[in-house]
Amino acid sequence: MENRKVTKKDIEFGKRLGKVRKKSGFTQEKLATITHLSVTFIGLVETGRRRPSLKTLEKITTALKVSPRDLW
Repeated sequence: MENRKVTKKDIEFGKRLGKVRKKSGFTQEKLATITHLSVTFIGLVETGRRRPSLKTLEKITTALKVSPRDLW
């Protein structure tokens, strides 16, 4: 795992992702399965400790049927 500082923006993004995920009726497990990501990774993104790549963000937003803008 990369050594980087967790920023306020990382945490805010993760919180928004968690809210959108829950509103869409997804558990972390279901989102991980559909996107072929690990549950651990989804959790790390939601806590701001990891940043998704653009490709990963596209997988997540496609699965949740939202625009990337909905997470910003």
